[in-house]
Amino acid sequence: MGLFVNVDMFKVITEDLQKTLKSNLPQIRFLLKKNPAIAYKEIGEIGKNVGKKYNVELLVNFPHRGKIENFDMYGKQDLSFIVNMEKKRFPIERSIIKEKAKEIFGEVETADAYMYEDKEGVKVFLGPANENGRREDRIDILPHSLHVWYEFTDQVIEFCEWLLENVYLVKEIQD
Repeated sequence: MGLFVNVDMFKVITEDLQKTLKSNLPQIRFLLKKNPAIAYKEIGEIGKNVGKKYNVELLVNFPHRGKIENFDMYGKQDLSFIVNMEKKRFPIERSIIKEKAKEIFGEVETADAYMYEDKEGVKVFLGPANENGRREDRIDILPHSLHVWYEFTDQVIEFCEWLLENVYLVKEIQD
């Protein structure tokens, strides 16, 4: 029986992902030149394998054209944590999540999201709208998953640590 250790889960998981992606970078670069679709699939598999260790599903996202070539940012932005697809409601009030976002980020816009079929969610907007009016720099918080569409700054890491502990109840890893 292992010892349970309380740690900064977001940091542990993302640093493990970053290290694993970096160690596979020569193969990924080779695949990108040969067949980008296979490279993307390989990056996805690496994310899934790292996530399994922590009992989450990790999706490494490349939402914009050209982002897959930004090797230095692999695992440091645009990441989804799928924790429990069965969950439709948060264990705490949405207002607490919004308050915590404002406490950490300052004057940041938050909004209720995905409010249908007895589901709920929160969006935290970290940047202005683009030329198409879309708010791409954001964190989407759903009862079952966390989607970070932004670089993992110290504030983003702090907020995600809080979310994993208080919303997703992911507090410890088995040593």
